[in-house]
Amino acid sequence: MDDMLREYLPILVFLAVAIGLGLVLILAAVVVAVRNPDPEKVSAYECGFNAFDDARMKFDVRFYLVSILFIIFDLEIAFLFPWAVAFKEVSMVGFWSMMVFLGVLTAGFAYEWQKGALEWQ
Repeated sequence: MDDMLREYLPILVFLAVAIGLGLVLILAAVVVAVRNPDPEKVSAYECGFNAFDDARMKFDVRFYLVSILFIIFDLEIAFLFPWAVAFKEVSMVGFWSMMVFLGVLTAGFAYEWQKGALEWQ
């Protein structure tokens, strides 16, 4: 029984340190936090509406459209980097499947551009 408790001692020490560090960080945030934020900090940015307004108000969808387009092209890069790193070992099937993938993404980009999704009015 004594040996089993000694095996769990590092886990208990780890949990005690983790809980203690968590409590210290939470208390430090409460003590150091700014009580009166700058008006510029709470002004409308990125999403286009005030941070502390009515949650049921109408908002402009263009901000979310831009973020979705960013995610799409960010995923393209996430797929392209590993493929480019292993390019010498990629077979012709891997090469042409990536070309089809890039072609579909390019067609989607051209469609978005034609429809004016990238224009800001």
